[in-house]
Amino acid sequence: MSTLVWIVVAVLAAIWTGMAALLSQLAEWLVAALSSGQAGDVLAKAGQWPVPAWLAPWVDPGWVETIQASVLAGMEWLVGVMPAASSLLGWISPLVWVVWGVGMALLLVIGGGVHWLGRHFQAPALSSVSSAAESLGGRR
Repeated sequence: MSTLVWIVVAVLAAIWTGMAALLSQLAEWLVAALSSGQAGDVLAKAGQWPVPAWLAPWVDPGWVETIQASVLAGMEWLVGVMPAASSLLGWISPLVWVVWGVGMALLLVIGGGVHWLGRHFQAPALSSVSSAAESLGGRR
C-alpha cells in the first residue's frame, strides 16, 4: 500500500513540476514578447486563426471568434499596461516556483499522512490475523 501511495505522489509531483516549468517558460516568453513589441504580431496572427476543419464539427465557429476577440482584447490591454507593469512581470517566474514549492510541500505532507494512516491501520489488522492463525494452529 505504501508503495502505491508514493508512486501516486511521484506521478503527481512530476505533473506538478511539468506544469510549473511550462508556466514559468510561458511567462518568460510573454514578458519577452511584450517588451520587444512582438506581441502585436502575435495578436494579429491569433485574430486571423481559422477554425481547423477537424475541429469545426465539435466547436461552433462563432464561439471560437468570441474567444479570439476576448483574447485579443485582453492582450491589447496587457500591451497597454506593459510599460507600467514591467517591473512586476519580472516576479512572475519566481512566484511560479514559490507556489510550486508550497504545492510540493503540501503534496509530500499529504503523501506522508496517507502513508502513516496506511501503516497505522494496517498493523492491527495483521496482528489480529496472526493471532487467529496461531489459535487455529494449536499454539496455546
